[in-house]
Amino acid sequence: MEITARNLSVETTFILLGFTDSPELQIPLFLLFLIMYIITVVGNLGMIIIIKMTPKLHTPMYLFLSHLSFIDFYYSSIIIPKLLENLVMTDKNIFYMSCMLQFFLSCMAVVTESYLLAVMAYDRFVAICNPLLYTVAMSQRLCALLVAGSYIWGIFCPLVLLCHALQLNFSGFRVINHFFCEYSSLITVSSSDIRLPHLLLFCFATFNEVSTLLIILTSYVFIFVTVLKIRSASGRRKAFSTCASHLTAITIFHGTILSLYCVPNSKNSRHVVKVASVFYTVVNPMLNPLIYSLRNKDVKDAFRKLVGITKDPLH
Repeated sequence: MEITARNLSVETTFILLGFTDSPELQIPLFLLFLIMYIITVVGNLGMIIIIKMTPKLHTPMYLFLSHLSFIDFYYSSIIIPKLLENLVMTDKNIFYMSCMLQFFLSCMAVVTESYLLAVMAYDRFVAICNPLLYTVAMSQRLCALLVAGSYIWGIFCPLVLLCHALQLNFSGFRVINHFFCEYSSLITVSSSDIRLPHLLLFCFATFNEVSTLLIILTSYVFIFVTVLKIRSASGRRKAFSTCASHLTAITIFHGTILSLYCVPNSKNSRHVVKVASVFYTVVNPMLNPLIYSLRNKDVKDAFRKLVGITKDPLH
């Protein structure tokens, strides 16, 4: 029985319906998503390069930010090229193993990013609430462990889901009503019993959201109380400005994930799911480098210095 299911799955081809089947919207959406992808790649790779080449930014906060930029670049590169292809090509097929791989890599990026955002909130808590102990508390060893832990858990969760998905029976041509191989859409087209995979998805998503949001909210409660004790208005403004960009990224990312995966028996239409998915797969990776750079004086100063270095030889 297991061999039969595996042989059927190997012969399976999925059809991704894509973001829209409206011909008049496909070209405008292709151009829009292409521009957003270019901004995402340039912004995130630019952020990594700026942090790498600026010794002043070799601090825990920017270490975590560089990993966040890497995850956003890698995540968008898994999703958007196939999205763009399906908007202009008539052949919307994707092979069984390619679909499973896309799910695994994209899910890994989402889980890792959620924990990196929690780590960044803890980092801000230590920096603002215990500034004198910051360099001791956020040691290189602890930072490495926090980053490694985010990646390890980010691999473990989708690996468990993938193992269950590989046991499901898929045969022939299966139509996935989405623009990428998202887990709930993927397992829905199986002819097997999907109650356990759905339950695992809900449990993992809920655990990840509750644990990360608990860290984030607890950190910001302490930050808020500490900031209110600062007597100078400029000091309070600087502290809030430091956290505002992080809170913006958290709101966009976690708001979408909560609405999609942490509501049991959700009755969201497929169109609503696709639109919501765009926020955490396309919009969020594009906005993160803009949010963290435009509101960050250190990053802007580092960028100006790098640009100045490249211009000097011409004078």
